[in-house]
Amino acid sequence: MAELLRGAPAASALCERLSGRILALKEAGVTPRLAIVRVGERADDLAYECGALKRCGALGIAVESVVLSADCSQEDLIEAIDGVNADASVHGCLLFRPLPAQLDEEEACERLAPEKDVDGITSASLYGVFSHRRVGFAPCTAEAVLALLEHHGVELSGACVTVIGRSLVIGRPVSLLLQAADATVTMCHTRTRDLAASCAGADVVVVAAGHPGTFGASCAKRTQVVVDVGINWDAERGRLVGDVDAEAVAPLVRALTPVPGGVGSLTTAVLAKHVVEAAERTVV
Repeated sequence: MAELLRGAPAASALCERLSGRILALKEAGVTPRLAIVRVGERADDLAYECGALKRCGALGIAVESVVLSADCSQEDLIEAIDGVNADASVHGCLLFRPLPAQLDEEEACERLAPEKDVDGITSASLYGVFSHRRVGFAPCTAEAVLALLEHHGVELSGACVTVIGRSLVIGRPVSLLLQAADATVTMCHTRTRDLAASCAGADVVVVAAGHPGTFGASCAKRTQVVVDVGINWDAERGRLVGDVDAEAVAPLVRALTPVPGGVGSLTTAVLAKHVVEAAERTVV
């Protein structure tokens, strides 16, 4: 049976390392501050906001929420983002997406100052991931994948990694982060003709396709570490499931991340890390 690679121990270790850095910032007169810009009352946004508030509060990172109504105008949203950009006490900003249909999401993302983009939503941040330069930050979930693997001692240098998914939120940036860690990366997606063949030589598989059951028994092998980034609601079972058919795959692979309790439980810790890094950049 696969070893379960849980996110909570990795998050705790990361937060412990952050504590000293936050103390040093405060001794220099700087309190790391995060602004959360939320439009409407989406349940998943509220849940993530609650988790971010709890994580940041425990670490001593200040958080302010800028809440707009679900029917707000583009001008209202741009004004809120401009306010965050102009506030020197705010080091990082988290803008919840997707935005309501009446809003131009691309314009809103690009309006955010890259140095405050702690979740990789601007073109400048994605360029930073692509070029391995310190511009903005990688998406938190993508970086959480690498943080989890590092914590559990999974060697990436020289490893063959298959990434299933090509979104700008996870698939593409995580593939670039893996390459920066000296992994050899194969990218697949839901239209890959023979997914099992593409996974056959992989030491590590990162599954972020957004569809339950994307990675099943036919794709698995005994030596693999499988990272399930998917979050899907299974109405029939009344519970959250990932993109991996965990029941079928767990007996067949070396290690597997649970859903829930895997990558998702590490994302707010990575968010806090980015806010601290953004604050540190202002005093260097």
